[in-house]
Amino acid sequence: MWEIGSVGFKQAWVLLLLPLLWYLIYFFQTRKAKPSGIYLPTLFSVLKTHNIKTRLIRLLPWLKYIALSLFLIALARPQKINKEEVINSSGIDISMVIDLSSSMLARDFKPNRLEVTKQLAQEFVKERPNDRISISIFGGTALGQCPLTSDHRMVLDILQSLEQGVLDDGTAIGMGLASGVNMLKDSKARSKVIILLTDGENNAGYIDPLTAAKLAEGYGIKVYVIGVGTEGQAETPLSRTPSGQIIYVYQPVTIDEPLMTEIANLTNGQYFRATDESSLQKIYNRINTLEKTKIEKTVLKKGVDYFRIFVVTGLLLILLEILLKNTWLRTPVLIE
Repeated sequence: MWEIGSVGFKQAWVLLLLPLLWYLIYFFQTRKAKPSGIYLPTLFSVLKTHNIKTRLIRLLPWLKYIALSLFLIALARPQKINKEEVINSSGIDISMVIDLSSSMLARDFKPNRLEVTKQLAQEFVKERPNDRISISIFGGTALGQCPLTSDHRMVLDILQSLEQGVLDDGTAIGMGLASGVNMLKDSKARSKVIILLTDGENNAGYIDPLTAAKLAEGYGIKVYVIGVGTEGQAETPLSRTPSGQIIYVYQPVTIDEPLMTEIANLTNGQYFRATDESSLQKIYNRINTLEKTKIEKTVLKKGVDYFRIFVVTGLLLILLEILLKNTWLRTPVLIE
């Protein structure tokens, strides 16, 4: 099939006959009149004629020529091509597990670790249109905030609404990780991933982080761990005044990196350290690259035949020529 944009011709070779047809028309028009007095007009000779009726009489053969051209186009099987793109995606199921302990309000990130985490997590979600995503949070305990869903608008709204203080203070890494595993354990996706973000050491909860990591390994879940916090000291919340104002003091940043690395290695994931907003952004970009969604596109082409329009129009032109020729535009008989 020969295609021009959204129009195609199933028997395109027939169109090659059009120039031949018009050459023959030109050839017969320019021949000298035979002794019988029959005369085939050219367009130029028609235009030189001043009488309107005479002009129309001489234009009558052109209805037939146009009709023949339309019949040839119809034989070429013109079609309107409707293209439909079908996207087959093998999505990844991702569980985002976010630390909401009080230390996430530390000011080594501007304005603080939690706000930067929320912003970059939302940007990450926007880059994963074909994946299902869930959210779990943890402090002194853990809580599933959003089950696996393709409704990314809801995921973004929940990420934006996260606040420190909704859970008891503490860092129950094992319970947070177990909550993420619970979100993914029934998933049939070809790839299951947990992104665990924390800024401290496991100091709460009743589930050991390595026990949760082994549980993830058993379900074929890969864990990417992000340790958030600058090197050295950071302005960290110490307490709150009766009015709710946070009192900050400089404290050493302590992240149990050996444990984080062991969790990642056990599940065939990776551990990353984010010391500022820029490095956290690069880590999310890196994970986005490592866990690519497989997308296959299939283009379906469906042709709708339009040859009937050309056939009917051609027949109407021939009928019009016959009607006019035998009525109002009857040709006078030439007597020699």
